[in-house]
Amino acid sequence: MKRILTSFWVLAMIVACNGGKSLSEKEAAAINKPTIQVVDGQFTPEIMHQLGKVSDPQLSPDGKRILYGVSYTDVAANQSQRHLFVMDQDGSNNQKITAQNTSLSNARWYKDGAYILFLMKGQIHSMKADGASIIHHITDVPGGISAFELSPDHSQIYYISEVQSAIRPTDVYPDLPKSSGRIIKDLMYRHWDHFVEKIPRTYVANLDERRVLRGGNALVDSFDLLGDEPYELPTLPFGGAEQLSWSPDGKTIAYACRKVVGKEYAFSTNTDIYLYDLQSGAVKNITEGNMGYDTDPRFSPDGKYIAWVSMERGGFEADKQRLFIMELATGKKTELSANYGYNVQSPVWKEDGQGLYFTSLVNALQGVFETDLQGNIRRITSDKAWFDFSQVAKAADGRLIATYQSMNAPAEIVSIHPETGEFVQLTHENDQVLAQLKQTPIEERWITTTDNKKMHTWVVYPTDFDPNKQYPALLFCTGGPQGTISQGWSTRWNPRLMAAQGYIVILPNRRGTTAFGQEWCDQISGDYMGQNMQDYLSAVKDLKKEKFVGKVGAAGASYGGFSIYYLAGIHKGMFSAFLSHAGIFNQEQMYLMTEELWFPTWDNGGAPWDNNPIAKRHYANSAHKLIKNWDTPIMVTHGEMDYRVPVEQGMAAFNAAQMMGVPSEMLLFPEENHWILKPQNSIHWHRSFFAWFDKWLKD
Repeated sequence: MKRILTSFWVLAMIVACNGGKSLSEKEAAAINKPTIQVVDGQFTPEIMHQLGKVSDPQLSPDGKRILYGVSYTDVAANQSQRHLFVMDQDGSNNQKITAQNTSLSNARWYKDGAYILFLMKGQIHSMKADGASIIHHITDVPGGISAFELSPDHSQIYYISEVQSAIRPTDVYPDLPKSSGRIIKDLMYRHWDHFVEKIPRTYVANLDERRVLRGGNALVDSFDLLGDEPYELPTLPFGGAEQLSWSPDGKTIAYACRKVVGKEYAFSTNTDIYLYDLQSGAVKNITEGNMGYDTDPRFSPDGKYIAWVSMERGGFEADKQRLFIMELATGKKTELSANYGYNVQSPVWKEDGQGLYFTSLVNALQGVFETDLQGNIRRITSDKAWFDFSQVAKAADGRLIATYQSMNAPAEIVSIHPETGEFVQLTHENDQVLAQLKQTPIEERWITTTDNKKMHTWVVYPTDFDPNKQYPALLFCTGGPQGTISQGWSTRWNPRLMAAQGYIVILPNRRGTTAFGQEWCDQISGDYMGQNMQDYLSAVKDLKKEKFVGKVGAAGASYGGFSIYYLAGIHKGMFSAFLSHAGIFNQEQMYLMTEELWFPTWDNGGAPWDNNPIAKRHYANSAHKLIKNWDTPIMVTHGEMDYRVPVEQGMAAFNAAQMMGVPSEMLLFPEENHWILKPQNSIHWHRSFFAWFDKWLKD
């Protein structure tokens, strides 16, 4: 132990003597904001990846300044780095305060706001918020830290770190230290893109203020919040520090946890909200009996209530997200969203504890809403503003701080008037580049479906669109299957980028999407081959009535990839080319190879061997059983580390197309998962995507 502590202090001395940077950091150049060349106003994959990515705005303790991060990408280096900025609450005095050659994340204000804490290379560091001071290394956690949050008075901290969970070869055979064998005795042995050999755990510690400000290991009396319990906290694959919350007095931590393992874990979505008393160690489950997801616990500022988001039905990830509060003194629970027909996301308490702000997707737009403690809900941002808002907080001047994005631009920080909904953009990270790009017109249509309902559909038109000319079109089939096409921005599927290549992009919010009420969402479960496929065809038929629409292709990923494989078997000449990424091809094989088995069990109606009408119909209509109908060129892409929809699904589809004599190509990425994320891989994917459709859709 003495040797470890000595090495830590030596490292701290080296960092201090080098202006807060290690020797290796001083030798390498940081990735800063690139100079982006726009040629003839054209939007390209290279430009898309080099745009700054604004995220995680944090209000200072006095509410007068905003700390946030921006990620910049070096395509040649095939990596990104995230730097920190501080500005006044009105967007003025914006300054970049870091210049390290590595990414900085999870930045938080400390004490009165003179200092900030952040993660760098898996450990917490501190520095003055003006960016002018030495960076101090203040933790030395062996497993590294992935996220943290400070207690209200900043005297304590909870942080997330990984611990070994799998049986290692040397645990059984100590004389085989070089064996790489995996010993597997239960389900959920892999998740998303990795074999589960480590799991996240949450630790609580006191903070030594002197070491926070001067350097040295500032964690005191650290302990594991779950003790000897064998569960992960937070819940994989997407849970983070937001799944825990400090009480205002710092004496209690609320956390969301799925307290099951192995086979039970694979079939369960039953996370509950627990209250942990830091003085006694007592734990209380406040959502016991609710079998669906309970997430996002939040204590009210006055300490009287706790709020959380809840799904009722177990094993279903797309149930209605309800907003609950509980009066802590009495245990009385109230659903505030009982008369609200849409999902509640990311609740934030008002400062007086008399209500909450939240975001919600309604009719393909994510707006900011508020509610009082009686469940009277009001929309704040206008449904006429085509933006998606998120990450809401309240500034000192009474306005709300949030981020917004659209199909035309990535996220920026905005200030919102809480009464009128009027908003002002505070950051302008990408304005200069976006101003040089040709515009892509967007419209929304309400299309009549085969069962005489109205379906929302976005249509994005090419730059310099002329209705007297004819253009190829692309139908985008969304994944999920329970998702929504809203005014979001992504480097994975970007409608503006597709339109910039000369395509009309058709984006239907078909059955199963989540922003149109629970009945619309629920319909797709057990009916993958039915109404939502007809919804896609209805959207294309509606657009093909226009003289400016020429040949039509279709693309999609995950469930959207399944949609491509299925449409290839039933479209009867409507499409001229297809592309499926990470698509489900053989439903029986998929059920046995995916990891979170609660998902196909719910949506498929059960296992392939279950003798009920929904399951029998579902598996009888797997896309692979329509292969004899395939006659249209198809491209298959997949990440080989995808364990949600394993790569064998894509390989089987490509092999089948080849054997049927269908023009086909396959593009595999050995180091990618369900998404193609590395910059050069993504650019490669986009170039192949457009080359494929250009070949078959453009004369």
